[in-house]
Formats: sequence, structure tokens, C-alpha cells
Amino acid sequence: MACSTPASRIEDQKSVYSSYPPEVQQTIAAGKVAVGFTPEQALIALGAPRRKYSRKTEGETEEIWSYSEKRGPAFGFGIGGGSFGSGVGGGVSVSTFGSDADEKLRVVFVNGKVSAVEESVK
Repeated sequence: MACSTPASRIEDQKSVYSSYPPEVQQTIAAGKVAVGFTPEQALIALGAPRRKYSRKTEGETEEIWSYSEKRGPAFGFGIGGGSFGSGVGGGVSVSTFGSDADEKLRVVFVNGKVSAVEESVK
């Protein structure tokens, strides 16, 4: 589901989606999440996060889902030479930007509910 949209995810989860209150359905259909959403609702609205991690604070553990700008892979090429005898080398690399991608959104969960939505400001 790499190119999924809120509409395609709603279609895939039609029975679950129809059980939500109208205001939750509207938010999901807009591709957004709100405080109080469950992980299931966030997945339908936003799709799978690029990265998940946890953060421990004094009284609780938060689960953070990170969403990044969608960019294609980057390609790099290189050629090298050697000084002992005759040596030539080459290489190709592919990067999917890993954790260096432009993070656009973080969804923070505490006790199985969205407690905060953090959006990058440009």
C-alpha cells in the first residue's frame, strides 16, 4: 500500500470506518488525526508511519509515529583508483533518506490514544 490514500484505506476498512462517529469519519477522510484517536483510526487516516519509536517521560511511555515528506530514492555513483599496481573500482549507492527525510508530522500516543499531533512549520 505504498501509494495508499485516505479514500483507499477507508475502502479497505469500510466496516470499521462506518462504526466511527461522523466527526471522526470526516477527520479521517481529510487525512488527518485528532487527539483521542486510536492507532487504528490513525492508520486509516494517515497510513503506516515511516518510523515508530518510544519516549519515556517521568510518569509514562509515549509511542511516536513519524511521517515524512514522500521523496523518491537518491542514487550515487563513484569511481576510484589505486596506487599499488593497477586498480580501478566503482560503486553505486541507493538511499531512501532513512531518518534524514523531511519529517512533516509526529503523532504521539499515550495509553493507546493520540495525546498530541505535532506538525512541522515551514
